[in-house]
Amino acid sequence: MEPTGHYWWEIGKFLQDNGFRPMLVNPHHVKKSKELDDNNPSKNDRKDPKVIAGLINEGRFSYPYLPEGGYAELRSASNLRFQAQEELTRVMNRIARWFSIYFPEYKDVYGKSGAKSGLMILERVPLPADIKALGVDGVNQIWRDAKLRGAGLKRAKKLVEAAEHIIGSREGLTAARMEIKNLMSDYQTYSQRLDELVELIDGLMAEIPYVDKVLQIKAVGLKTVSGFVAEVGDIRRFDNPKQIQKLAGYALVEDSSGKHQGKTRISKRGRKRMSQ
Repeated sequence: MEPTGHYWWEIGKFLQDNGFRPMLVNPHHVKKSKELDDNNPSKNDRKDPKVIAGLINEGRFSYPYLPEGGYAELRSASNLRFQAQEELTRVMNRIARWFSIYFPEYKDVYGKSGAKSGLMILERVPLPADIKALGVDGVNQIWRDAKLRGAGLKRAKKLVEAAEHIIGSREGLTAARMEIKNLMSDYQTYSQRLDELVELIDGLMAEIPYVDKVLQIKAVGLKTVSGFVAEVGDIRRFDNPKQIQKLAGYALVEDSSGKHQGKTRISKRGRKRMSQ
């Protein structure tokens, strides 16, 4: 079969569980070879199966790796972690955009838009006018009630002064208030979800037999190793380190012809998350 997104997974797993070995052909190979017979780039449901069958007959296929047990759990959890991180980054970018429009002076108080003490104030008083009305003592009291360290009168005074001298937009404030409220809610949701997934992954990693040896490599942490194992699966299924190199898209490619010696580069055809 030619894999298309996730649609092949169910039948592929069913076949594997019942003693069959599914064979996959690379969609890129199908696209490149479909013109060999008729010199026509057309695509239809009668032509594609013939092209796929031809590739399999020539041995141009691969056996998919469908992880099981703890490796399957780890891959699913890792995918969820990547999704949560992407959503959190997207929310942080939208928060930064909101600051640029309504409260550009905020960046003079906090270097990062995700500073805990700053977000805590925005949850209570989202607009500069609200912060100004609350005053230095009011801002500081919010932090004291939350027993937040590293934030006091000095930071509160700087924040209120920034709110008093804004150049941001003063129009559409009702919608702006709702927007930042929604963004704060999304930020908390994805932050909590990410923490829960990291905790889950830490527990799953304890069940992988060779993790402790990989962690002995200098400058390699649990986050990197968990992402690697989630994509590779059981490392013992490989016979040569170059197989893992190719899986990651780091196989060397050389372009040369006759006396011309081209530059050597990496293929970049592999599981992209292994290089993140």
